[in-house]
Amino acid sequence: MVSNKYEILRRPIITEKSSYQNSKLNQVSFEVDLKATKAMIKEATESIFGVKVEKVRVMIIPAKKKMSGRSRRLVSRRKKYKKAIITLAEGDSIDIFEGVQ
Repeated sequence: MVSNKYEILRRPIITEKSSYQNSKLNQVSFEVDLKATKAMIKEATESIFGVKVEKVRVMIIPAKKKMSGRSRRLVSRRKKYKKAIITLAEGDSIDIFEGVQ
């Protein structure tokens, strides 16, 4: 399993959709460890950022093939990863996502 709470949340996912979710729906997106559960993600988010988490939704994004190079002959693979969409309580926010448009 995951040894500490800082290994659970790997990185924030900042896209146009996640910016919309942050501003309108009070949700943030993170790439998380593949072995992390919803309870572990909730506990890590609340303790690291000091916010109240209402809901955690997770999904596993499958590996994808990626064409690389100009000739399009080289094929590489992106790894699969687990994504968590975390709904925060009303009035709470995470500073990483503030001002990102």
